[in-house]
Amino acid sequence: MQQRELDSSGLHFAAIGLGAMPLSISGRPDEAQAFAVIEAFVEGGGNFIDTANVYCLDDDDIGHNERLIQAALSQFGLTDRVFVATKGGLRRPRGAWIVDGDPGWLRTSCERSLQALRTDCIGLYQLHAVDPKTDFNRSLEALIKLQEEGKIRQIGLSNVSSAQLEQALSLTLIASVQNHCNVFDKRDFHNGLIDFCQARQITYIPYSPVGGHNGHSRLSREPLLLQLAAKYEATPHRVALAWLLHKGQHILPIPGASKIASIRDSLQAVNLSLSAEDIAALDRLPDR
Repeated sequence: MQQRELDSSGLHFAAIGLGAMPLSISGRPDEAQAFAVIEAFVEGGGNFIDTANVYCLDDDDIGHNERLIQAALSQFGLTDRVFVATKGGLRRPRGAWIVDGDPGWLRTSCERSLQALRTDCIGLYQLHAVDPKTDFNRSLEALIKLQEEGKIRQIGLSNVSSAQLEQALSLTLIASVQNHCNVFDKRDFHNGLIDFCQARQITYIPYSPVGGHNGHSRLSREPLLLQLAAKYEATPHRVALAWLLHKGQHILPIPGASKIASIRDSLQAVNLSLSAEDIAALDRLPDR
């Protein structure tokens, strides 16, 4: 399977990760099915799972996804085969998504994540979003302090702009950037962020790489993707992921999945070689 390196850390992962959020938010599958999805992902060659403390129903459910992943990997004896990245910097009051980059909350979130994942050090800890109410440098300094204490190994950012990334780089090394990106949302290609990440050896992690919760229906309605799916005897979902993989060796898509068939299909994207002409056609597909 194709490999991706996290920053220049020497850590290598299969080129398709698992975005575990669908396993814990509203409409989530039962635990047995969730465990089966995680098992199928690892058996299919996957070894990078992305989670967050707020992948849950509300504040009373904080850490659900982290605990679920840890329990599944432990049950199947796969803990040593999978790298789990998590995030902090949001809250879930009454099910809402509220940004909170306060240093105290980041520390509390990280320490709770350590407990949920049953580890002494989180390999990649990502600031979930920049909090406009908190000085960005203060949020970063909280993560740097946690790193100095050995509680996190690498620092990542999520939902950031190029300017915010550059500001962060003036304070510390950044291993990864996780932003919304797919064939219908190419903002980070247009604004140069993805190229900047490549130049600085920063891993770019597209979330919602097939369009998010409604992605399947959007992909299945797009004539170009249907045409290419027929040409390559693949699903539109797989074509969309293969397009991202072709756009750079530093790009590590993390499609979500709540069904075994879905994650198995996603993993097959690494075997799909698109022609330069078809990649260009997808490049021209209008954003929506």
